[in-house]
Amino acid sequence: MLESWNDGPTKSAIVDFVERVTSDGPDFIEPAARIAVFDNDGTLWCEKPAYIQLDFLVRRFAEQAAAEPALRTRQPYAAAAEGDLAWVGNAVAKHYQGEDSDLKLLAAAVVSAHAEISVDEHARRVKAFFAEATHPTLGRPYALCGYAPMVELIGHLEANGFVTYIVSGGGRDFMRPITGSLYGIPPERVIGSSMGLVFCDGDLFTTAQPEFLDDGPVKPTRIWARTGRRPVFAAGNSNGDIAMLQYARGADTPSFALLVRHDDPVREFGYTAGAEQALELAATQGWAVASIKDDWVSVFVE
Repeated sequence: MLESWNDGPTKSAIVDFVERVTSDGPDFIEPAARIAVFDNDGTLWCEKPAYIQLDFLVRRFAEQAAAEPALRTRQPYAAAAEGDLAWVGNAVAKHYQGEDSDLKLLAAAVVSAHAEISVDEHARRVKAFFAEATHPTLGRPYALCGYAPMVELIGHLEANGFVTYIVSGGGRDFMRPITGSLYGIPPERVIGSSMGLVFCDGDLFTTAQPEFLDDGPVKPTRIWARTGRRPVFAAGNSNGDIAMLQYARGADTPSFALLVRHDDPVREFGYTAGAEQALELAATQGWAVASIKDDWVSVFVE
């Protein structure tokens, strides 16, 4: 049981919670109410030195800049033309620290990156990306950058009657083609940021109109909109997950909140940027903290 986790208080707390809510007794939760939600970036797969989806987008920006050289004079196309993932990653990091000037430039580019293609064509592009792309510093295929202990945790919950969902600020249609093979979570249980869609000539096409940015306080609203239930288990790793963790902990049944702490620069990365508030709240609101360094036997799936 949870072999990829070291024995310790975090593993014990997870095992104890699952046993209590699935056994006859005062803490029993009906199977239909056993909803578990997981952030993706930094919770289920690696998010440094930049989000995996940002590498996918940067490659598209570079294609656009090559086709239209005038784009190279502004961001994020200038960074993309030089293969500079750092600028893109920093734009998101600044967002979590309350500074959105670079994120606005990035968002403007994102809405046009894959506009006016069918959802099937978009899925083909995502699958092609994961078939060939590798992490820039770890040297691993992105398809092998999922966290083994978290994949194991998802399996443990599902074996005990939980229904698991991904609830991420990442793009819904970027995650859906890969989450089944990586985590065993099917596309209909992926909640994420999304662009608008339009039905035309018998097919669905993306538009350049943003629909939802599934981050922060939006996460609980999207969970409710999709499931009609409050989760009783939630896992995240950043300030953008605070609202989701608090929403789960507000259940009138036993509940569990888990925060992943990136403190292993040898096997992964060591950082707290974008998670400072979440780490402070974990200490005062009863959230379990999973230390990558101390709690995980191994980090990545094989």
